[in-house]
Amino acid sequence: MPVLTVSQLSHFEQEGYLVVRGLLDPALDLDPVIREYEEVLDKLAEELYAQGRISSTYEELPFGRRLIQICAESGSTHAQYFDFSLPQKGIKADTPFWAGPAVFQTLRNGKLLDVVEALIGPEIFSNPIQHVRLKPPEHLVPKDPKTGQVQLGSTPWHQDTGVLLPSADQSQILTVWFPLWDATIENGCLKVMPHSHEQGLLQHCRRWNGLGIPDQLLNLADGLPLPMQRGDVLFMTQMTCHGSLPNHSQEVRWSFDLRYNPIGQPTGREMFPGFVARSRKHPESELRDPAAWHQLWAETRNRMAREEDPAYNRWGVEDKVCA
Repeated sequence: MPVLTVSQLSHFEQEGYLVVRGLLDPALDLDPVIREYEEVLDKLAEELYAQGRISSTYEELPFGRRLIQICAESGSTHAQYFDFSLPQKGIKADTPFWAGPAVFQTLRNGKLLDVVEALIGPEIFSNPIQHVRLKPPEHLVPKDPKTGQVQLGSTPWHQDTGVLLPSADQSQILTVWFPLWDATIENGCLKVMPHSHEQGLLQHCRRWNGLGIPDQLLNLADGLPLPMQRGDVLFMTQMTCHGSLPNHSQEVRWSFDLRYNPIGQPTGREMFPGFVARSRKHPESELRDPAAWHQLWAETRNRMAREEDPAYNRWGVEDKVCA
């Protein structure tokens, strides 16, 4: 039986995105990731307490409340500590990242890959542009002392091709986004612009909260919020305009942001390591060992700590539309 219906495939092609409701089982697919990250937060809390940056490890608090308290008291969101990618600049030999086994198994989740296969084919590469997003409420997030802006706020309108190098312009990169807890309008769910993938690549400008498309190039009235429950998964083309709403709730908005492309196509970030997630032709080429995946990132960190920061996208600061 097909994984996606004809109607779903048509919706993805015409609208540029597709939400598959209930694709993942919250208990089987998401809770193991949450338990793994509880251990990561334990380790962070112990380190900050030993450094005197927080007055308690707050182990009695549930995960979200604990993270908010630690961020507020330490003056940092510690986003890199949880991420399973590396930052775009200033990588050092001890730059933190988390590439644990539960995260790896999520990247290789068969239900996710079945839909990915239906959209881009059976030879699937796990693109290294991937992130965990732990976004506390904006009114509780520490502000950057230099800019006065919150350290981790809403994401501006952008296209995923816009944050890549031109080498990947012809690649068929699929974005896969899903919340580990319910994503609501109040806590900052994603928003998309249907049909925007038909416009081609738009100008992006550097902003305090990341690369974004200038408002004058968009019909902002077309923006469509996408509230999602645990288990729902969003699939988007690399050209689909999307962003996120601000988190005005009292809770953390937690999500995974993954990419996949056909094997052999440029990833747009060749300095970072991807892997074969599924191959019907050569299943022996699939990476199945989470320790080997972690080692790929550790070796990349060690190498890049000795090199100058590379370029990650095509945009400069001199573009007139960005003034």
